[in-house]
Amino acid sequence: MAGTPSGRWGAGLTSAAVAAALLLPAAPAASVASVASVAPDRVPNTVVIKGKRLQQAKQKLRAGDPALRRAAGELVAKADRWLGQGPWTVTDKPRPAPSGNPHDYLSQAPYWWPTKPRTPENPWGCPYVQRDGERNPEVDTGTDRPDIGNVVNSVTTLALAWYYTGRNAYAEHAGRILRTWFLDPATRMNPHLDHAQFIPCRFDGRAIGIIDFSQMYTGVLDAIAILDTGAPGWHAADRAAMRSWNTAFLNWLRTSAFGKEEAAATNNHGTFHDMQLAALAAATGDRALARTVVREARAKRIDPQIAPDGSQPQELRRTRSWHYSTFSLVAHLRLAAIGRQLGVDLWAHRGPRGQSLAGAVRYLLPAATAAAPWTHPELDFRRYAATDVVHAAADAGDAGAREAVRGLEAPPGGDLWALRPAAEQLDSIAGG
Repeated sequence: MAGTPSGRWGAGLTSAAVAAALLLPAAPAASVASVASVAPDRVPNTVVIKGKRLQQAKQKLRAGDPALRRAAGELVAKADRWLGQGPWTVTDKPRPAPSGNPHDYLSQAPYWWPTKPRTPENPWGCPYVQRDGERNPEVDTGTDRPDIGNVVNSVTTLALAWYYTGRNAYAEHAGRILRTWFLDPATRMNPHLDHAQFIPCRFDGRAIGIIDFSQMYTGVLDAIAILDTGAPGWHAADRAAMRSWNTAFLNWLRTSAFGKEEAAATNNHGTFHDMQLAALAAATGDRALARTVVREARAKRIDPQIAPDGSQPQELRRTRSWHYSTFSLVAHLRLAAIGRQLGVDLWAHRGPRGQSLAGAVRYLLPAATAAAPWTHPELDFRRYAATDVVHAAADAGDAGAREAVRGLEAPPGGDLWALRPAAEQLDSIAGG
């Protein structure tokens, strides 16, 4: 359903209008009005990113801060590309989930491969075997996994671009994408993941598939909070419907067999589960549950997963050890960001053997700054994967991380930390 991406600044935007869209003080008032009405200068009630920081960044951008102006240009370029794409729907896959319901989300395990030729009697080429870190390209055809990635990436980018520029088209398209995937009766996704990361001829779905959402859905929660500050085309009925969807999804996550199994995971899956659970609880009004999840993460997640030297032994055993070391920390640090808004400081925690979030980030600094090679197994080393986690540690006050920031590699599309200060996975391989 994707269309042709628009140009760098979008159809019809002149250079003067671009300056107006970025809320630069030199832009004439008439130019601003010709692009869009300026977004309300309200603090978003975000659950991961601190809303006050978004408001402060917006004020600095309006005042002409050169670094923020560069970042905003990169953000707008991304947003303009999304304007020509989507919306997407869970109902348009070529075959439904094993339930037979086209509204049920379906994805396939990324690291599992067929071992036999495909024949009429064995159309999948079963049995499937695992090849850790090697992504089977067939998982990107015939399932919902690529489309939910597009939904998350587009909505988070478009909502931020609207907040900083006030251009109506960004908010309106974000709302259209959200309604199509989550709300409209004909195209909505049912709020469960019973058929995520199925393995042909083996499992119709797995608890491990919850990571399809837990690794990225919290960004949607923040995008919704941004739109809730007064975005055009995003109405009270939309807010109420999304809250109902999130409440149902939270209930499934807490009560289903898959949800309970994922909660018991002792590696990055468990941490991402807790991060998603806490964020959903906070977004739907159960701050007590959210606070409990964050508090328990100290002994349940940080202490057993991070070694005294800062390494993450379970992630170092993977064939993509750099990717998974940074990936796992994204979950820890986003959970810490949620905690700070709830009065729980995970950055201050020290385990019985000295385990800490700051120590885990410091373990990555030599490779993140190219001061030393990464000496563990890695099929595809991408230095920029650590950029956001180092930013997060620097913001939390770690002196080593602050010093390292100048040596970081910007991810493709630019370093947007100043505009959305919360760790994200920057080297997505859509793994598990």
